[in-house]
Amino acid sequence: MRSRSDFICQQCGYKSPSFLGKCPNCGAWNSLVETVERKESASLWGKNKRVKKEGNKAIELSKVATAKVERISSRMKEFDQVLGGGIVPGSLILLAGDPGIGKSTLTLQLISTIGGLYVSGEESAEQVKLRAKRMKLPTGKIYILPETNMETILAQAKENRGKLSLLIIDSIQTLWSEELTGTPGAVGQVRECTLKLLEFAKREHLPVILIGHVTKEGTIAGPKVLEHIVDTVLYLEGERYQSLRLLHTTKNRFGPVDEVGVFSLEDTGMMEVANPSKLFLGESKNAAGSVVIATLEGTRPILVEVQALTVATQIPIPRRIGNGINVNRLQMLLAILQKHLHLPLGSFDVFVNVASGIKIFEPAGDLGICLAIISSFKNKALPSKTVAIGEVGLLGETRTVIGIERRIKEAKKLGFNNFVTPKEFSSISQVSRMPFR
Repeated sequence: MRSRSDFICQQCGYKSPSFLGKCPNCGAWNSLVETVERKESASLWGKNKRVKKEGNKAIELSKVATAKVERISSRMKEFDQVLGGGIVPGSLILLAGDPGIGKSTLTLQLISTIGGLYVSGEESAEQVKLRAKRMKLPTGKIYILPETNMETILAQAKENRGKLSLLIIDSIQTLWSEELTGTPGAVGQVRECTLKLLEFAKREHLPVILIGHVTKEGTIAGPKVLEHIVDTVLYLEGERYQSLRLLHTTKNRFGPVDEVGVFSLEDTGMMEVANPSKLFLGESKNAAGSVVIATLEGTRPILVEVQALTVATQIPIPRRIGNGINVNRLQMLLAILQKHLHLPLGSFDVFVNVASGIKIFEPAGDLGICLAIISSFKNKALPSKTVAIGEVGLLGETRTVIGIERRIKEAKKLGFNNFVTPKEFSSISQVSRMPFR
């Protein structure tokens, strides 16, 4: 197979035989990426000239034959749930997250159970062995390959195919292909290596997990097209100095994208959290400024504690600081409280924190945040075993949110019997209403 490389603009598609800092066609800077142009494609989906001339024929969708795919269980219920029931053979999965968040720990646990080839481009075989020993993992099913050359990795994977059930690449930014002249981590190298792994996964029917770095903005490093190539994109998130870890998916061709796996990072590895609400609530006390809310992580209701503190300010412009919530939304809720409840918060600093390091982005936490601020301002605690659920509008009204029945059901399991909800759900037993007007 003969091949050559060109530099293609990622904005307009302009092609150049050499690298240019600025695209002559659209004027974009640093948009030209080295790309392999194959003369004769040997890819799995490539078609020969005769097939291209004849073309494919359209058929009715109802007549398309489908085969039932047996998923591979990782024996980790939380991980399988995020993927939609397990790992699909031949799928290409991208796992991203901040440095030190636990990506390598999680994948090493997976491969110790399933068995396969662990390609380490950042650590030596001795380092991986020491980590597996510290985690007390069985190593009989793990094959280790400290290598970054793409062609060598594929050759080793093909040679040992009969012994492998999974291929893990740690990480995709360290690989390089002989067909390109760019350095490892370059946009062209990352994309070309990913395409080669995709072709190998589909041809050999072997699932592949790619570990990817993220930028300081929290997005996956490398070209955006990388997320379009893979079948599934997983994000592992959490506060680095806390044990809580959340695994969620933003793309899944073989399952839902609204499931969340909850883990706790311990010395022995990633431990599954069967009841995350107990972990988030911890030893919460019924004190002024503390309110429990029910939020949804995917389809799973989780109870978390919101804490607020209001203190008289000594500076002309009061501070509004939110940890775990959107600061702009906090500003909006404070404006609503000042407008409709006439709270003199203009001379008070307001601090709001979501306990246990979880982040709340849905509006269902508005009511709980407002009640926590009011409770702190009046120095009066809410009744014990109270959960607040609802969105707060600019007119001071409370609005319903999705899945409110599921949230209340989860709260009742943990012994909560008093609920502050929008007026529409007053028919639910043991529900109290606390309107803002």
